[in-house]
Amino acid sequence: MYHILIVEDDQTLAKGLCRALTSDTISADCCSTIKRARELLLEDYALVILDVNLPDGNGFDFLKELKAKSQIAVILLTANDMETDIVTGLESGAEDYITKPFSLAVLRARVNTQLRRLGQSQVSQKEKLDDWLFDFERMEFYYRGEKVELSKTEQKLLKIFMENKGITLSRETLIDYIWGYTEYVDENALSVCVKRLRDKLHAGDWIKTVYGIGYAWRKPDE
Repeated sequence: MYHILIVEDDQTLAKGLCRALTSDTISADCCSTIKRARELLLEDYALVILDVNLPDGNGFDFLKELKAKSQIAVILLTANDMETDIVTGLESGAEDYITKPFSLAVLRARVNTQLRRLGQSQVSQKEKLDDWLFDFERMEFYYRGEKVELSKTEQKLLKIFMENKGITLSRETLIDYIWGYTEYVDENALSVCVKRLRDKLHAGDWIKTVYGIGYAWRKPDE
């Protein structure tokens, strides 16, 4: 589960973003001032969505403060679309910069991109699990010592399962992760991809179908 903080002085927008970004893998909190953000950030957050214009300070200055203390990912969210503002934000350490008005789908995709990068840095590139060995760096996958050929979509599906072992992932989350927002995908494509991964890895007892929700990689006795 990733925790993100939205620092936005428009409280209606902030609450709407909290609801929109909350999922089975993301929990979101929001606040409207830098003072409150400092208090909340004493807890562990993976990412901050930060408005530049706040009632008690400048978002660029707060960004520099955050980056001086930690490696937390920051996406700037602001109505300032001048090139100099964008450059200032990125050179101050922001991972991304989104201008208002913005598409919620684009924001969600940008957030997921940053969290995937974080997950890739935290999860071992080589997973030894029961009868399997998954080497994501070399894109080599083995079941009981025998090499298994996986397609790119199957590799992505396996990767997100390894990053979220024991967690139920919704169909929407899996579709967004594998195919993104720019490509129309028939929902049946996910079912086909899951079946193929199960069959190739002999993982029918491990890849669970959670009816009405999605799928999870869990031990057979869980």
